[in-house]
Amino acid sequence: MDFLNVSNSGFLIAMSCVVALAASFTGLSLTRDLAEKTEFQKKVAISLASIALGGGIWAMHFVAMLGLQLPILFYYDGAITLVSALLAILIVGAALMILHFTERTRTIIVLAGGIVGVGVLVMHYVGMAGLELCRAVYTTHGVVLSSLSAIGLCILAFWIAYERRTNRNIILGTLFFAFAVCAVHFLAMAGTNFVAEPSSSEFGPSMSNETLALGVIFFSFVIFGACLWVSVTYLVGEDPQDVAPEGRVASPDLDAAAVQRIPCERDGHKVFIDAGDVLFVRADGHYTQVYTSKDRLFCVWPITEATKRLVPAGFLQSHRSYLVNPSHVARFERSKYNGRCVFAGSDLPPAPVSRSKLKTIQDALSARVGAVRAS
Repeated sequence: MDFLNVSNSGFLIAMSCVVALAASFTGLSLTRDLAEKTEFQKKVAISLASIALGGGIWAMHFVAMLGLQLPILFYYDGAITLVSALLAILIVGAALMILHFTERTRTIIVLAGGIVGVGVLVMHYVGMAGLELCRAVYTTHGVVLSSLSAIGLCILAFWIAYERRTNRNIILGTLFFAFAVCAVHFLAMAGTNFVAEPSSSEFGPSMSNETLALGVIFFSFVIFGACLWVSVTYLVGEDPQDVAPEGRVASPDLDAAAVQRIPCERDGHKVFIDAGDVLFVRADGHYTQVYTSKDRLFCVWPITEATKRLVPAGFLQSHRSYLVNPSHVARFERSKYNGRCVFAGSDLPPAPVSRSKLKTIQDALSARVGAVRAS
């Protein structure tokens, strides 16, 4: 069997790695703080993350394939190429659904990482099956090495990104996942030879490198745009003058000078509620609902404005959509991944505590109890 001579474009190889890095960062960043979102918001975020990660695997592969140089003219089957992208997105989506809609144990993280590794392999070899006028011939060691690398490296990447959901872990997970995708592709290609094939299967319409390039460039542009969009959440921090230092606990009486009174509406009339009488504040679209022991009142403040005004006065942000007054918290109940604040002498529902806020809320309430006892 006469194998064709193969060469590659160094520039496109480098660009394929950059695409993998941008897609990894976008996908893993889209899944941050999902515990604080509604079920619908979680589904939307996971769908977008699946497109970013699965589509990024596909884009990385075909950017690198655009740099493949053979001594013959070759094409791609359009239908098989599309199927390879959809399979990657669906398999990654399945892994993310498992991670975010089941109890996230170490076994689940390993399982999800292994599923994504399989998705990388499926995308690669289905995409290679779309070649026309030439055929890929695989070596046993190339298939085995790429398979072990795909599953092992993806498990490692997801372990780092999901063992703790901090910004640092997400960045490290991004690097490892991008490395995993690139390593699998180039290890598989190192164990692949090509032979001329006089006829094509004609499963779908044929695409030249030029046509494929247009699709890859467009999708890569979308990935880079999404990457810039999610990166803003890492660059925009909280104003230290707007938020109380972590762990700060209010005195039994909230600082009225810092808050004064909260403007609310009752029966079409504007009323002002003392912050000390408020049990918790809940986001309601672009506005908020203010809960006292007797009333639920509408407030024109968005949750960001309420946070800016109430946190320095001693309120605690237990959830992206909730602020609680520690003076009225009767007890704190914690489960494995979240918690809730229960209020004294009230029939109101408890305020949820998201996983990222668990330690801060628990420490703050414990410190407050100690301060009250000491006084």
